[in-house]
Amino acid sequence: MKITCFGEVLWDIFPTHKKIGGAPLNVALRLNTMGIKSSIITKVGADNLGDDIITYIKTQGLTIDTILRDDQYQTGEVLVALDQEGTASYTISYPVAWDFIEVTKQMINEVSTSDAIIFGSLASRNKVSRKALFQLLDVAQFKILDVNLRPPHYDIELLLELMKSADFIKLNDEELNEICTHFEINKTTIEDQIKAIASHTNTDQICVTKGGKGAVLLYRNSLYHNNGYKVDVVDTVGAGDSFLATLISRLLKGTQPQLAIDYACAIGAMVAGSEGANPIFSDTEIKSFIEKQ
Repeated sequence: MKITCFGEVLWDIFPTHKKIGGAPLNVALRLNTMGIKSSIITKVGADNLGDDIITYIKTQGLTIDTILRDDQYQTGEVLVALDQEGTASYTISYPVAWDFIEVTKQMINEVSTSDAIIFGSLASRNKVSRKALFQLLDVAQFKILDVNLRPPHYDIELLLELMKSADFIKLNDEELNEICTHFEINKTTIEDQIKAIASHTNTDQICVTKGGKGAVLLYRNSLYHNNGYKVDVVDTVGAGDSFLATLISRLLKGTQPQLAIDYACAIGAMVAGSEGANPIFSDTEIKSFIEKQ
């Protein structure tokens, strides 16, 4: 199996330290730890921060063939603030290198030979990267949208276009409520809201995460639930990305949807209980975590 991720790669700047991040890269790294060949299409600056990202990605075993360099715009940075519960909020710099991704033959080949492409709404905030994304979606076999609403970096009409182009949509409960408000979907339960969005976008695979309360998955007209796993939250950065990587990898391999969402929720919880976006867990650790719940 092979999965390509498209979008932002950047530095998460915490009050006391900084870490390499960006949702598409977090997803690609998690897929790679699960033995799935993955790659990242992005752009970083021709600066020291960009050099460090390239070096890091190489050490993690990912190809750098689809990573561009930009000598005009700097490598992206995000200021991360954590509240008392470990929930993150973000201040995202703009414009930066990943706003100016342009398609290459290597990218087209990478996407067209992949089982799926995973892309986020944030990476389409600029017209240059947006154009590149839609070019790549044209050659993709299976399209997975990670809704990532970061005000003011999104447009609701563009978001609807992205959702309609996707075969699978992942979002959190706050994003679900915001989208339902924009689309005037007056449903009271998450399940009914998901079904309404499925009808609105003609997409029959939608997953909504609920933080520590688990997730709901609509998969080919059937609903699946997980109520979450107990964990002492350290920070939530990357938890949703690891959840998505795990869920998608399981579903594409043909795992029964309930087992897939259960395992994905466990991984997401373990990431939230650890520092940083990409902690590594052994199969034994994962199994032990699930059994203790």
